Amino acid sequence: MLAPMPLDTLDFRTGESPNASIIILHGLGADANDFVPVAQQLDLRAIGDVRYVFPNAPTRPVTINGGMRMRAWYDILGADLVRREDEAGLRASVVDVQALIDREIALGIPASRIVLAGFSQGCAMTLLAGLRAPQRLAGLVGMSGYLPLAATTEAERSGANVGVPIFLGHGRFDPVVPMARGVATRDLLIELGHPVEWHDYPMQHSVSPEEIEHLHAWLLKALA
Repeated sequence: MLAPMPLDTLDFRTGESPNASIIILHGLGADANDFVPVAQQLDLRAIGDVRYVFPNAPTRPVTINGGMRMRAWYDILGADLVRREDEAGLRASVVDVQALIDREIALGIPASRIVLAGFSQGCAMTLLAGLRAPQRLAGLVGMSGYLPLAATTEAERSGANVGVPIFLGHGRFDPVVPMARGVATRDLLIELGHPVEWHDYPMQHSVSPEEIEHLHAWLLKALA
C-alpha cells in the first residue's frame, strides 16, 4: 500500500505505461493547475509514456502579502530573499516534496527517471529538495527562481545528486526574483560541480515559448 500523502496532487499520464515522472511545483499563490498547459505543450513521445504530477502547496499566511493566506511552499518574510528566510517552512516542504518522489518510486518509476521541476517558489523548492534527495534523480528544472538556504547546500546536498543535471531559466526583467538571484544560483551550482544549462529570456516573471522549447529539448536529453 502507498503511504498517505501530505499533499494533494493533480496527476495525469500520457499513456498507459509511464516510464518516467515529471513533478512540477507551482509558484506562490498559484495551484496545481498552473503548469498543466505547459506540460501539454511538451511532446515527449520519443522517451515513452510520462506521468505528470502537479502538487498543491499548503495554504498558509504569507508575511510579504500582509499575512494573507494562500498556497505557498514557505513564508516570504520580506523583499530580500536571502537575508531573512523561513527556514522552518522551507525544511518542512522538503519533507513533503521528498514524499512525492518516494510515491513515484513506490508506483514503479525509478528515481533515475524522475525529474523535479518548479517555477518561482516551486523552483526554490526543486533546488532545495532535489539536491538533498537521497536517490539519484534524472534532473532538476528551475524556472524564475533561486536557491534558498544557499550557505548550507554544499554540506547538506546528497552524494547521490552531486552531478545531477540542472536546467535554469530566468527573465532578464523579472521584478519578483531579480535575475541577479538566478545568476548567483547558477554560479554557485556550477562552482559546486553541477552541470547547469542556463538560459535567460527577454521577459519578466513568467515562462516564454522559447523557454518551453529549450526545456523540451533538455527533457529529451535528461530522460533519454
